[in-house]
Amino acid sequence: MRLPVLRQDDAGGGCGGCPPQDAPDSRRSFLRSTVAVGAGFAALGAALSPLADLDTDKVFAGEDFFREHYKELTAEDKARLFADIEAQIDREYGVQATVGDPRPLPGVEFVYALNLSRCDGNRACVHACVKENNQSREPEIQYIRVLEMPIGTFELERGNQYYSEKTPRPGHFYMPIQCHQCANPPCVKVCPVEATWQEADGITVVDYDWCIGCRYCQAACPYWARRFNWTDPEIPSDEINPDMAYLSNRPRSRGVMEKCTFCLQRTRKGRMPACLEACPTGARKFGNILDPGSEVSQILREKRVFVLKEEVGTRPRFFYYFDELSSRTTEGVAS
Repeated sequence: MRLPVLRQDDAGGGCGGCPPQDAPDSRRSFLRSTVAVGAGFAALGAALSPLADLDTDKVFAGEDFFREHYKELTAEDKARLFADIEAQIDREYGVQATVGDPRPLPGVEFVYALNLSRCDGNRACVHACVKENNQSREPEIQYIRVLEMPIGTFELERGNQYYSEKTPRPGHFYMPIQCHQCANPPCVKVCPVEATWQEADGITVVDYDWCIGCRYCQAACPYWARRFNWTDPEIPSDEINPDMAYLSNRPRSRGVMEKCTFCLQRTRKGRMPACLEACPTGARKFGNILDPGSEVSQILREKRVFVLKEEVGTRPRFFYYFDELSSRTTEGVAS
């Protein structure tokens, strides 16, 4: 199955009936309008109730809640902000962390391909992701869901993500689902304050300090890829990954959204995502679709490939494929 190369400039735009997005300052405008409509600051406080009663030692943000949007920060602004976050991490966890800001590499558009013929549902990817990305352990936030699916059907409603650790189970196949890094991401369109956006290498990111916790993006995502912090995340100090990036795996606080970023703190430095490195079956493949010689480019040219929920028009950068046409896991999947 031959698939077109995904381009960000033809990802589509607009949000139907949504109001036009202003410059990044729209976050302030949104908050001011919320105050007006809701009869003053009391209404704003109610709207931002998930943020109430935060422990300030656990808010990994700059000194000013109304600072500039990430895209408007100067190099000097970022240096001060990152140093502030590092100091907060030291106070909270006693860990000397480094917060960086790796940028998209020129000529790179990341794509993930997952071989359903090889995945045996061991969930090593899930646990590696949690560890790498400093996700809360209590409650545990997981970016990857692995569904145990009955062979002969492809109805996601029949998938079970709470299966026993003993896998594979006869009569079933396993389907990991995570952020698909869509070329036409609905989560970006619905964000009222532009706290989430798509970058040049195809990765959709979140500025946790700009997010107001409205959860519109969570409702808009057809792949269940967004996670909301209902409580202060709990991470043991000895499990903190000190190699952090501002737009990916730095600690988050209560009341904000988070998601998979294809481990940009690793992949933008030439490494593979943590979930891929942890996979014991070799089911996961990752690379640059703009490089015709890359393994993922070869897979998309030569394998039987499909995308999840193709009909919704999100144009994912996450593909599923099979080793051979006769694979039993393909039963029930449309050609």
